[in-house]
Amino acid sequence: MKNQAIPISYAKSGALSTIRVRASAGNPRRGWLTAGPLTIPVALGRGGIRANKREGDGGTPKGSFRPRQLWWRGDRHSRPRTLLPVRAIRAEDAWCEDPGDRHYNRPIRRGQGQGGDRLTRADHLYDFIVEIDHNTRPRIPGRGSAVFLHLARENFGPTAGCVSMTQAAMLQLLRRLGPRTRIIIG
Repeated sequence: MKNQAIPISYAKSGALSTIRVRASAGNPRRGWLTAGPLTIPVALGRGGIRANKREGDGGTPKGSFRPRQLWWRGDRHSRPRTLLPVRAIRAEDAWCEDPGDRHYNRPIRRGQGQGGDRLTRADHLYDFIVEIDHNTRPRIPGRGSAVFLHLARENFGPTAGCVSMTQAAMLQLLRRLGPRTRIIIG
């Protein structure tokens, strides 16, 4: 895929109005995120982009989404510049991935030894997490949970269904990402 700029489109707030995520030709686990003049490489889910996302399929959901808020590791980084609501990640923060739980696809608090996708990871993948509104209104059990924009592994290995990027790219994107920005995947 060529690294070509598209016209910048900003909302009145100064936020980008749209960003696009597409799979790379020949490798459905890698892709490109285009945001105004910025085009960055991303890692996608091990199942590629899927129109019919299911819990555990490793697919990145196809569709149009909005960012809800930024979660960040305040114990590792200073607060980044962004137009999104921001929340520091605490040790007890997790994400419910159990389709049978009434808190499915929502943030939860967990004590030591309790389940859920922990947001305080030893690696740096979740140092910056952009929560998107995939499967939120309505929340449908089994249609996928914890789909985020987050940091990539060093080798850009596939995710479990998220879109991941370098820290430098994330910080650049956050400066222009607002609650009304559309994230179009696929």
